[in-house]
Amino acid sequence: MTETLEALKRRYPKAEPFKFGDSAAISDALIALVRSGKKVATCGALRDFENGEPMPAIGRQDIALNWDDTPALVIETVELIQCRFDDVTEAMALAEGEDDSLQGWRDGHSAYFERNGGFSPDMQILWERFVLIEDLA
Repeated sequence: MTETLEALKRRYPKAEPFKFGDSAAISDALIALVRSGKKVATCGALRDFENGEPMPAIGRQDIALNWDDTPALVIETVELIQCRFDDVTEAMALAEGEDDSLQGWRDGHSAYFERNGGFSPDMQILWERFVLIEDLA
């Protein structure tokens, strides 16, 4: 049985719950990539963090939720880089595990950002490298 979010928050009191992606299918795919070890990074638009989404912090452990709000994973942030979208390097893009090229990452992420508040090549993003602490499957 999957541990409840409340129980996890007691074990990880500073953890913030969050979801990968913007749909059930994308969320499931990204969680599977983390579980496989292929996805060790993620990113978000800086504007989202300025508008109330909890800002990642190095050393903090956070709870990734499945699309149905059940806990899936616990991760720990180990690196943060704030940069322009168009300054993301190939190494950064490949660490996200979703594409096999920088261009593929750019195509997928520009579409994601466009769906979620707008996209510009010079928009500020917060890129986060993490380690998997606990798989709750």
